[in-house]
Amino acid sequence: MGNWVNWSLVIAGIVCVIIELAMGAMTGFDLALVGAALAVGGGIGLLTGSANVGMLAAAAAALLYFALFRSWLKSKLTVRDQASNVDAVLGRTGVVTKRIAPRDTGLVKVGTEEWRAELAQGDETVREVGAAITVSSVEGVTLKVR
Repeated sequence: MGNWVNWSLVIAGIVCVIIELAMGAMTGFDLALVGAALAVGGGIGLLTGSANVGMLAAAAAALLYFALFRSWLKSKLTVRDQASNVDAVLGRTGVVTKRIAPRDTGLVKVGTEEWRAELAQGDETVREVGAAITVSSVEGVTLKVR
């Protein structure tokens, strides 16, 4: 009688994995790993010939996943927001590589990238090559610097 319970666990586990794959890992692999726990539990139940052992093994594997491994796995799968090049340069300092004067664009190097640059509004101080600058804003591909 216990064999159908174990086969049900195995089939339910396989269905969970297939649903996860069809959804494109939208659940963060939770459904796939719970499915794996069900299938493993059912497999253990089939090997031992006991439905109780199968259900206990499936429950233990799922509980083990949720209690110990879920937060670790989520941290590995989560993509952290990273500023794009434009957002990443705001407030950073750099060095003038081509003279910048009022109403005359120049070039600055911020980090490892060279950018077109203009003086920020209200700043009339000419920046010669080698001068330090701070990026105050970005307009298109031009940095406004002080």
